[in-house]
Amino acid sequence: MYYLLQKYRVSFGGNYRKTVIFGANKKTLALENFFNKNPEYGYIHKKTFNFKDKKESHLDSCFQYIKDEAIDEIYCSISELTNSQINEVADFADNNLKILKFLPDNKEIYSKKLKYEYYDYIPILTLRDIPLEEPINMVLKRTFDIVFSSLVIIFLLSWLTPLIAILIKIESRGPVFFKQSRNGFNYKEFDCYKFRSMTPNKDAHLFQATRGDHRITKIGKFIRKTSIDELPQFFNVLFGDMSVVGPRPHMVSHTNMYAKKIDKFMVRHFVKPGITGLAQISGFRGEVESDKDIIGRVKYDIFYIENWSLLLDLKIIIRTFINAIKGEDKAY
Repeated sequence: MYYLLQKYRVSFGGNYRKTVIFGANKKTLALENFFNKNPEYGYIHKKTFNFKDKKESHLDSCFQYIKDEAIDEIYCSISELTNSQINEVADFADNNLKILKFLPDNKEIYSKKLKYEYYDYIPILTLRDIPLEEPINMVLKRTFDIVFSSLVIIFLLSWLTPLIAILIKIESRGPVFFKQSRNGFNYKEFDCYKFRSMTPNKDAHLFQATRGDHRITKIGKFIRKTSIDELPQFFNVLFGDMSVVGPRPHMVSHTNMYAKKIDKFMVRHFVKPGITGLAQISGFRGEVESDKDIIGRVKYDIFYIENWSLLLDLKIIIRTFINAIKGEDKAY
């Protein structure tokens, strides 16, 4: 696959990532030459910002260029930036879903998850190591998702869906399924499916369900309490929009709001969203009643992204099943 991708990039010009470099010196010049002379590695270098030039030293203009040109990866020469600038670049990368990597020198980078690798003989440090970016882990997780969701659809939803549909239809008019746009991997929107648990209303796409919400039907209260309303999302998993385990996706309006006010919120979109997640089994599910709830959710989601393993997924699934049987206070 590695050599086929190299041939594909050289012959057809696809599967590239756009890059910029912060800082101009011998190391960054060597990296720029590496990108330009080795297209088979999959990088298109767009610009090197010279921080010795006052016209290019303002970070805001650099950030705007990165947004305008849809840059994928940022490479920083640590010797060319101050500590405050490094922190500013790191915050921008996290909040705008950009990969950040460093050309190391003797300055410190305060991170526990640095990944060390070489491009030819040039050492590179990556700010955040994400296990699910490794091809073998991607294949492993996707295979698990397909097998698990297929089993649920065949052995559970095949007979449960008609039963739930009849109960929903008996109580209130409207569709059996509720469709809502949510943000997924790389911030892309997708249609998330649920069993309808509310009477049809105009506010469904704007406001979360609250405790004692008058919009929730009687059957809706039961399927929400037992998390049965989430089961159609296994079709989202099968189609590739979601994973069985991952950060829970939010309504688009809420995602836009939290992205502006909650630091690191966008990091959650480095992986596919999940039907359940580490945050959900740790007490951060359901309604967001205060900023403390969403901050706690983001912390658990980032921990999951940086420490993913198949065993962790299995643990989360088992805990979710146990919680669904026992019932949860915030499942309303």
